[in-house]
Amino acid sequence: MKPEVILYKPIPGDLVQRLETHFEIRHHLLAREMPPEFYKDLSRSEGIIGSKLKVDSHLLDQAPNLKIVVNTSVGYDNFDVEELTKRGIMATNTPDVLTDTVADTIFGLLLATARRIPEMHHYVRSGQWNENIGEELYGVDVHHKVLGIIGMGRIGTAVAERAHHGFKMEILYHNRSNSPYAEESLQAQNVSLEKLLQESDFVLVMAPLSDETYKLIGEKEFQLMKKSAIFINGSRGEVVDEKALIYALKSNEILAAGLDVYEKEPIPKESPLLKVKNVVTLPHIGSATSETRYQMFRLGVDNLIKGLNGEIPPTLINPEVLTKKREESN
Repeated sequence: MKPEVILYKPIPGDLVQRLETHFEIRHHLLAREMPPEFYKDLSRSEGIIGSKLKVDSHLLDQAPNLKIVVNTSVGYDNFDVEELTKRGIMATNTPDVLTDTVADTIFGLLLATARRIPEMHHYVRSGQWNENIGEELYGVDVHHKVLGIIGMGRIGTAVAERAHHGFKMEILYHNRSNSPYAEESLQAQNVSLEKLLQESDFVLVMAPLSDETYKLIGEKEFQLMKKSAIFINGSRGEVVDEKALIYALKSNEILAAGLDVYEKEPIPKESPLLKVKNVVTLPHIGSATSETRYQMFRLGVDNLIKGLNGEIPPTLINPEVLTKKREESN
């Protein structure tokens, strides 16, 4: 019999067919509370594939046969990686294939916020453009400004490339480790968080969510920024104290913000952020192109097939689990 796996996110039909050649597929849709049928299938399944399902000890206690969990996204803060590794379960994600697409989105959001593009679109469409606009509707320049990037991973570096080469921006970054490439090719400087906040015209957060980065940017950090600064978040909503951000926008501690992520998603309709004029909001669309999403799903399928066929998945998050397996087999 074929191994059973759970697919809890819709993926293209040809990729479903590819999975079906290897596995018995149990289809479920992600919900806030998964139904009993999900846990019944989970008890027999060797793999699960999708994104955003919280995989912790509670779920794993009900999955005695699980060998691999696959996220069809780059982020994996929904995984308790330590617990997965302890139980000998492989965890994978889909980095790299979405780097350029997300970087395009983030830089587009930066431009849209700086030049007030959504606001000006509404201004024209609503029939308010009756004469040349006045200074009260001006935006700010992006070129030759200082961009501060918190988290210089793949996507942060790709944004820095666009900023440096395309807009002649000076790059500051704050990261646990230095990036020789960014420093040599983009003349970027790794500086303290305080220096970055004080000197940047644009502050971009691209840090992964962790215990260390939870609400990393709050009241103190917004106060350190220039009053002319624009804040961009393209990482995870929980990296920012949303109440502090709203206050900073309303009190003009910063000029504006551009957001693709939020503490709660979808953002509640009653959120004060939706009533603040100087913020541009996107519905978490960083990787949302048909080409990129297909590549993410395909990589996830590759991870699942190889992981359950005794091979090393292409993008294994916890390679130490392989050492654990070897030790147990000796």
